[in-house]
Amino acid sequence: MIKVKILNLNDFLETVNQCHGRVMVLSSNGQKTNITRQYLVQHEMKEEYQKNGKCLPLTLTFEEPKDYMAVVSYYAGDC
Repeated sequence: MIKVKILNLNDFLETVNQCHGRVMVLSSNGQKTNITRQYLVQHEMKEEYQKNGKCLPLTLTFEEPKDYMAVVSYYAGDC
């Protein structure tokens, strides 16, 4: 599990959509939502991102270790 603040949502979602397993967002009430290639959920994330002034804090979990590494590598390069 990692906590991130997404500043470039389009590139982040492009990275997530290339993942092989599920990338899950953990909500404050403990519910997990898959965001990998879930375009309706991603649209809702874009609305929240805009509402938050182009910043989206997320807590993520991963099924595949390679997906974790891909997102961490993206995040490290984006900051």
